[in-house]
This record gives sequence, structure tokens and C-alpha cells, in this order.
Amino acid sequence: MGADTVSASGIDWTKTGVKGISNYQTFGCNVFQESPPTPDKLSPDISFVRQVSTSGQLMAPDGAKLRYWSFEDPASGVKAPYPSPLLRVREGQVVHVKLLTAKNAHTIHHHGIEPSTMNDGVGHVSFEVKDQYTYQWKPANAGTFFYHCHRNTPLHFEMGLFGGLIVDPPEGPGYLYSSSMPNAPNQRYQVERLWVCDDMDIRWHNVMGQKHDAGMCGENVGMNRFEPQYFLINGVFNTKTMNDQKVAATARVGDTVLIRLLNASYCILRVTFQVAVTCVSCDGHRLGKESWNAPIVFPAGTPIELTTAGRLDLLFTATQRGSIGATIEYLHWITRRVHDNGRGVAKTQIVVS
Repeated sequence: MGADTVSASGIDWTKTGVKGISNYQTFGCNVFQESPPTPDKLSPDISFVRQVSTSGQLMAPDGAKLRYWSFEDPASGVKAPYPSPLLRVREGQVVHVKLLTAKNAHTIHHHGIEPSTMNDGVGHVSFEVKDQYTYQWKPANAGTFFYHCHRNTPLHFEMGLFGGLIVDPPEGPGYLYSSSMPNAPNQRYQVERLWVCDDMDIRWHNVMGQKHDAGMCGENVGMNRFEPQYFLINGVFNTKTMNDQKVAATARVGDTVLIRLLNASYCILRVTFQVAVTCVSCDGHRLGKESWNAPIVFPAGTPIELTTAGRLDLLFTATQRGSIGATIEYLHWITRRVHDNGRGVAKTQIVVS
């Protein structure tokens, strides 16, 4: 082993996709696992801990039990939350997220954030965390993002190892951005709701979810088929999303409402609102900062489609009392039909007083 292949932290980069030989075994199957110190570690402005849990179980409306995994926040005392707890930071902060992996290797990828390679959480080009690692990053843009495990990504993401990530401007929650947005309806908002949309195929959760590395080394375990029977928003099944307070929101006349929409499903989402909404951010990128990418106004009833891992920030102002409905349809990628013979639909509302 040459001296130039070993970093100051002692990591042998010939075992990763970063330096040295990259082939199927090192890149996709037997990825390098380590628990190194964080390079160039700084004092954080804000810190989090996420502990992997594989003990979660949801009871579906039809009585079926669905196994799931999650990232716990040990300080909260909440066991196996679903979705995983929100990370909320401010633009320009130095952020530390300490991952505790429990029994098997995992990673945390802060999706849409641009950290160093060591802190990106993509094991194929760096390493997978064997025991623990503290990710360090500094967000450059306010917006809606999310975090998820990037080991055996199709399975671990579907099993529930994901959560929302919101980056506020330095002014904090209630502000969209630090500078004004001339083409947006408002710079501030009074009501906010993050809708994390997910779907579940019971076969993936209760069969493939028994094995941490199912399908990772090329074996056929049936992951070419995804046929969800359950549809959720913020961990709430679609039979209850209309009124459940984890999903539905309340506002007053005159309030500006911000809906942060995250597609954590393996479907195309088709979303319609009963009022006109303005998209001010897409995938954590602000619209309206330049003249050529103005915010997009969707008239009432206009279908808005969002693919897997996509995020949209949608604004509207409540102008009168009543209920404003929103419908989310979970569409098959190929046929574009609503999943589960038309039952893949979730509805909710914003009640204005």
C-alpha cells in the first residue's frame, strides 16, 4: 500500500470508489465500511443524533402489520418514529449529524445538500458507516430537502430510513428567503405544513425487509416489482389524512400558507388544490431569483406532478373562511394509472377560519 493511498484519518482510499480500482464488487456490492473521525471537524452551530432502528411496525387499516425501519432521535425518547424526525437548520450554519448504525452498516445522505465527498453519505464513492460517524456540512440555500440512508438504497429508503430536512434563511422559520422575491406572492408565511408522501408494498416490507442486503449483490429477490397497497402522508394512512392533525392544517383569513411537498414514494405524485398555488422553490432551488425562472402559478384544480425524491414549495393566501381541499394521487410509473386499482389516493384539507 502506497503512502498516498491513506488519508490523514487513516482511511485506505483504495477500498473505495474515490481512489484506486473501482469495479462491481467495490462500487456496488461489498462497499468499504469504516467509522473514521470527521475530517477538518469544526465546532457546530447545531447538532443532531440519528440512531438506526429496525423494530418499527405499523398497523394498516385492513389489519395488516407492516415492518419498517427509521432513524430515531435518542434525546426525544420516541421509539421508531415514522417518518424519521425532521432536521431543521438555518442557511450558513455548520451542521453536525451523528449517525449511530446499531447492527449493520448504514449511511445518511442529506439529499440536495452539497458537502464534501467524505460527508456526502454515498457509500459507493466514500464509505459506509460501520458503527458511527459525524457528518459535517453547511447549507448554502434555504429550501426543502430530505435525508435518507444510501446503503442498498432502493430497499432501505422504502423501509423508512428517510426524513424531512428544512433549511431556513438566517431569519428563521416564517421567512422564505433573506432577500425579497419580486415575483412571489409573499416573502413571509404564517402557516406551514410539510407533507411527506409515501407508499408501501407489503411484500417489500415484510419479506425483503427481513434482510439488510437483499438484492445488493445482484441476486434476484423480486425488487423489480413494486405494487403498493398502502398510501400515507406523514405516516398517516390515506383513510385518515383528511382530518388527522399531522397532515391537515388550520389557517386564518389573510394568512399565507406554505406547503412543503416531498415525494418519498416510488410513484409519480399528481397533486391538485382547490385554490391557485404558486411554486416558489423546486428541489431546494428558489424560483424568481433570476428573471428566467419566475415562480409558477398553478390555477385551482391544475394537476401538479412530482417524481420520486422531488420537492416543491407551494404558497397561497387564504382569502375566505372554509375548507381548501388537496388531493394526492399515487400513479404507476409506466401506465400512469392510479395505484391499487384506483385506491391510491390521499385527500386532506386546510381549514380557514
